[in-house]
Amino acid sequence: MKPFKFKQFTVEQDRCAMKIGTDGVLLGAWVSVENNPFSILDIGAGTGIIALQLAQRSNAEMVDAIEIDEKAFEQCVDNFENSPWGDRLFCYHASLEEFVEEIDDKYDLVISNPPFYSEDYKTSNESRDVARFNDALPFDELIESASQLLSDEGIFAVIIPWKEEENFIKMASEVNLFPNRICRVRGNETSEEKRSMLEFSFEKIPSKIENITIETSRHNYTEEYKNLVQDFYLKM
Repeated sequence: MKPFKFKQFTVEQDRCAMKIGTDGVLLGAWVSVENNPFSILDIGAGTGIIALQLAQRSNAEMVDAIEIDEKAFEQCVDNFENSPWGDRLFCYHASLEEFVEEIDDKYDLVISNPPFYSEDYKTSNESRDVARFNDALPFDELIESASQLLSDEGIFAVIIPWKEEENFIKMASEVNLFPNRICRVRGNETSEEKRSMLEFSFEKIPSKIENITIETSRHNYTEEYKNLVQDFYLKM
């Protein structure tokens, strides 16, 4: 499988069950770094794409990632080492539960493109299933852990299926995390909303609601989408 070349870095993905997809790149481009995070954590890093984007977009001294799957972890480490920001990027081979128990650090930005497909089917590819199905990382565990790992002023950002948005926000409120920014994503003008990108903090303020449409027609991208991802994709 060919590596995925971005403008400032390249991502090898032949050993990862979860390949580069729109969701991760979109979240990595959309999340705010205006509060100049010193430390960033990517939960469930896969290829490391989001951590790499945030190393490019921010001056964070510490960009950490966690990946439970061994092959994906090894690939993530290689992708970090081969990037221009190898000295700031570090990947832990651990479950989220282990990580929370071991680590005393707090992060200014905790971000995740979590595995989700709560549908009842499984495929024959077990590592892909672990990456895809949220039984590997239930939302409540993700939210609880994020609240423990987040600094007081920090941001927790995530991309989830739009139909899960209401439930996710409700679960987050139980650990005093409140949505400050919500962006609903649709594939094209006529399709229904498919994803929600959410930014939470411990501050309860009115949510800023945004919308983004990715394409006008197949492979013809909207200006708003191009503006968001143009620092990464070669052909934007």
